[in-house]
Amino acid sequence: MSLKEDIQDKLAQLGSSPKRSLGQNFLIDENIVKRIVEAVKGCQPNSLVEVGPGLGSLTERLRGLDVPLLLIELDREFAGLWRGEGLELLEEDALMVDWNSLNLAQGTTLVSNLPYQISSSIVIDRCLGPLAIESMVLMFQKEVAQRIMAGPKTKEYGLLSVVAQLFWRVRAVCEAGPRCFWPAPQVASRVLLFNRLEDAPNCSGQALLRFVKAAFSHRRKILWKNLSGEYSRFGVEMDLALRVGQDLGLGHQVRAEELSPRQFRLLFEELSRAGKENQQ
Repeated sequence: MSLKEDIQDKLAQLGSSPKRSLGQNFLIDENIVKRIVEAVKGCQPNSLVEVGPGLGSLTERLRGLDVPLLLIELDREFAGLWRGEGLELLEEDALMVDWNSLNLAQGTTLVSNLPYQISSSIVIDRCLGPLAIESMVLMFQKEVAQRIMAGPKTKEYGLLSVVAQLFWRVRAVCEAGPRCFWPAPQVASRVLLFNRLEDAPNCSGQALLRFVKAAFSHRRKILWKNLSGEYSRFGVEMDLALRVGQDLGLGHQVRAEELSPRQFRLLFEELSRAGKENQQ
C-alpha cells in the first residue's frame, strides 16, 4: 500500500477528510519522508517532538528511531488515533503549548510538516526556548524557507531571517513539490534543518526579538527612526544611539535590511551597555 493509499484508508476508517482550516496537506512522497528521517537521525536526538503528526506520514518512521517521542496534535480525530496506539500525546495547538513545562530531554529534536499558517511563529518561538530543543527538521512553504535563509540587502531578508540566523545554523535538506502532498497545495515546499548555535545570544530573547521587529517595522525608513521608540528601553537618546552605531560602522542613513544578524546582535548589546553606563 502506498503512503497516499494508507492515509486515505485511515481517513475512511475515521469517516473524515482533509481539513483546510487546519492546513492538512498530507505528505505522501516516500523519498521526502526518507530524507527528513535521515536528517533527524543525523541530529542524534535523545528525544523527539513531532508537531502535527496527522495520519503518520512521518510518525511511523520516527517511532522506529527508538527514542522517546511526543506528539502535539490539534485535530481531535487524529489525536484519538495516536492515543489509541499508546503514544505520548498533547491534544493542543502547538502555538498555545507551554513548552517550558514539557520537561524535554537535552538534545531534543523538533520535527514537523508544518501547517503553513503557523510555520514562522513556531520558528521564532523556539528560538527563545526551551534550550533542550537543540535541533529542528521542519517543512515550510518555499517562500518562507527562502526568507529564513536570506542574506542582507535582499528583498526576502527581514525579521524572520535575522532572528532565525541569530539562534540557529540553517541548511536546506530537500525540496518538495505540490505533488508530494495530498491534497496538493498551490505552492512548493522546502525542508530545513536547524542546529542551535552554541554562541546564540544569552541576553533576553524577548527584548532582542522586540528590537529586531522594531528595526524592520518600516522597511523604507532609516534604521534609527524605526528604533526611536526602543531607545527609552535602553536609557539612551538618539544622539547616543547614533554614536554607538557609528562605532560599529553604521551610518546615519543605514536601513535594517543592510545589517547582518551579527551586526543586529552587536548593536543590541552595545545599546544595552551604553544605557547602563548612561544611568550610572
